[in-house]
Amino acid sequence: MTTPAPEAEPTPEAPTPEAPTAEAPAAEAAPEAPAAAAAPAPLTTDIVAGQGGVMTDEVGVVTGDLTLRTEISGSEVVVRVQYKDADEWYVVTGAKATLRDPSDIDAVHAVVVGILNRPEG
Repeated sequence: MTTPAPEAEPTPEAPTPEAPTAEAPAAEAAPEAPAAAAAPAPLTTDIVAGQGGVMTDEVGVVTGDLTLRTEISGSEVVVRVQYKDADEWYVVTGAKATLRDPSDIDAVHAVVVGILNRPEG
């Protein structure tokens, strides 16, 4: 003789998530991302180009008394040069790079000045 299988007891239904209502407390807002640090001000230094001058992307070689400017835009550092007291700035050829830390602009500027400033020729 076979015995009937015991009937399974009904299981309670799992609760379903309810849609938030106007009376439900609002979820906490995600914390705001820290404000982007303001880019450091451009650094400028007057130099005298060495023999052969300074190569630029726009006009080729510039010579004589110059002003160097190192600036940051986003995470990119760019070195520009102008004839002293002129209005036009030119990008120094090969003088663009990505910086991880904007405070590194000081070191970049110091290196570029050290390389390009040759008052003795």
